[in-house]
Order: sequence, then structure tokens, then C-alpha cells
Amino acid sequence: MEKLAIFGGKPVRETKIYYGRQCIGEDDIQAVADVLRGPFITCGPKVAEAERKLAEYTGAKHAVVCSNGTASLHCACIAAGLGPGDEVITTPLTFAASANCAVYCGATPVFADIDPETWNIDPVSIRAHITPKTKAIVAVDFTGQAVKIKEIRQICDEFHLVFIEDAAHAIGTAYNGRKVGSLADMTCFSFHPVKTITSGEGGAITTNSEDLYKKLVLAHTHGITHEDELMEEAPHEGPWYYEQISLGFNYRMTDFQAALLLSQLGKLESFKQRRAEIVKKYNEAFKDLPGIIIQKEIPESDTCRHLYIIRLDLDKLTCTRRQFFDAMSAENVQCQIHYVPVYWFPFYKHRGYEKGLCPVAENVYKGIMSIPLYPSLTEEDTDNVIEAVKKVVAYYFE
Repeated sequence: MEKLAIFGGKPVRETKIYYGRQCIGEDDIQAVADVLRGPFITCGPKVAEAERKLAEYTGAKHAVVCSNGTASLHCACIAAGLGPGDEVITTPLTFAASANCAVYCGATPVFADIDPETWNIDPVSIRAHITPKTKAIVAVDFTGQAVKIKEIRQICDEFHLVFIEDAAHAIGTAYNGRKVGSLADMTCFSFHPVKTITSGEGGAITTNSEDLYKKLVLAHTHGITHEDELMEEAPHEGPWYYEQISLGFNYRMTDFQAALLLSQLGKLESFKQRRAEIVKKYNEAFKDLPGIIIQKEIPESDTCRHLYIIRLDLDKLTCTRRQFFDAMSAENVQCQIHYVPVYWFPFYKHRGYEKGLCPVAENVYKGIMSIPLYPSLTEEDTDNVIEAVKKVVAYYFE
């Protein structure tokens, strides 16, 4: 048996690679530089162009770009009219923002459990958690795989709920041939550097509803409008006049961020293809590997995968997840964990949430680990990742 690097053996590679990273080219840099040399660096023409291109790409009627993915979720909750006394159903296996967005509005997150094979929110569990206070569902496309949109849409229509799709992982994913972004009442994206495309920080909300679109615009720009038809003072003083007609936030995207987003959007399909090649290679390597469980996908989802997660079968391995994680790091393959169940955090614990609410999610969490996945990984890199996983499994397999 080959000695692990953590115990003094030779690591599978000399330099460390990480679970995710941005892929920035000279053309991206030039796009940003061109804006910085121009007259508009905050709210300029690139912002409007990015919104048009996102709407075109997703098939949605409207898009609003904003400062980050969390802001996009907050704006969606504002547009949905959430407030004190309302409940919002979401998944615990996600970044905290998927639940925090409800709390920002004074509403209460309710956590439904996940499917044990796809790791996405389970529509059966959603139904079990609906009460007269339920007003919206925030369904997360975990790792990039689309949730069961048809089933969730049916639930929302039946109970008159707002369907917010948290697609922070899922730009480029399609469901039954239609791009994510055109299917829910509102779809929220993130353009953080480790996502498939980036604007540095940034986010967006897409919708087909004119009414929701107007509310999203106000929510992300202080609740201020220059639109004559929305203002109470008519006629007003002049072209400089504006009114604040609701409470909004400064969640706007800059023009140079939008320029980077536009440049990256042009590469999205090639990024998706490369990610798919790596995912296929990993799936082949790990599908029959004892001690490793891989994520299953629904046939409706043509997934642009943001994360590749292996799940350790800890009943068959003689190590803890921490020991496996540290062993991978010593082989110079740095992994990450996505995610700690949201209601385990002290903030939620102090609000009355307890462990055990979602037993499937908690059980899945105990064994999951994200391994490197991004377009600039070379064949040698991916071979090294596979070799490291197999090496550590072989050492710790019963």
C-alpha cells in the first residue's frame, strides 16, 4: 500500500490546486480596462448591455444585475413582498444567503429536507412544510443541477406561492431544454470568482413578470425612480428631479464589473463544455470506487456543474472526513466542504432551530467534500485529483 503524503510519502503532485478559481483572460482584462479609460465606471451603458445579454441568454423577459448573489436574493424577497409573519421554505444544504434573504425581510426560513441521491431540495418535503404562513419557496440548484422545477412549480401554483430559484450555482444549466433563468417567478444568479462566470463580485435576477421587474429595479437602487409614471409629483421641477417611493438598497453593479461579466458571458458555453468533460472523467473514475458515492442527476437537467462533490461512505472507510480532507491536502489537492447545514449556525440556533430538522441533509453533509473543478484544469491536473482520491481511499478502505 502506497504511503500517504501526510505520513511522509510522496505527494501525487508538487504544487497545490484548489477546489475552484476564476478563469480570467487578457480579453477580460482589456474589457475592464476599456471601461476604466472611458467616461462611465459606475452605472453606465455596460450595465444595461449586461442585463440585455443575460435576458437573451436565459430566455427571460427581464434581468437586473446587482452587486452580488446575496443582494439578488434579498431583492427577490423584497419584490415577493415578504415580511414579518411570512414563512419561506428553503434547503439547509446551501450557503447561508439562501435563508438569510428571508430574515432580512423579517420573514422566517423553514428548512425542507433534500433528496438523498441528487442532494437538491425534495418536493415531498416541501409539501410537508407548507403552512398558512408560507409565502415563497427558495429552491437552490445545488452544485448547478436544476431542482425539480416542474414539481415545485405545481406546488407554488397550488398554494399561491412565489417561486424563487436560487441559481447561484447554475448559470448555463437547462431544464427540459429551457435555460435556468426563465422558469421560476424570479431566478437569482451569483458571479463570485469561483462560479462558472464572474464579474469579480456580482449577481443578477431574471424574471418574466413586468410587475416583479419594476419592484426589483426599485429594490436594488434605493427605492428611487426617475420614471414620470411612478412619481407622485407631476408635473415636477425638471429633468434632475427624482423620488424615493419605497425603501431600497444600494445593490447596483458597476460598469467595469458589467464589462467583465459580458466578456465572461461570451465564454460561458465553452466553460460549460470543459466543466462537463471534467465531470464525465470524474464520474467514470469514481462510479465504482468503493467508499465513494457520487451525486446523481435528474434526466431533465442539462447541468453546467459549478461544484463536483464526492460523498465519503464513512461506513466503509476507517477514517473521519477530517482525516480524508487533511490527507488530500497533503497530496496537494485542496478540497472544500459545501455546506454546513444553515440551521446549525449559532445565529439560527439562537432563534430556536435545532439539529435533527432535516435528517437526510445532515447525514449527507457528514460525508461530502468538493474536489477541484474549473475550466483551466489540465488533463494532468484532473488525473492528479483522481489519483489522490484513489490513493487516500485505498489507504483507508476496510
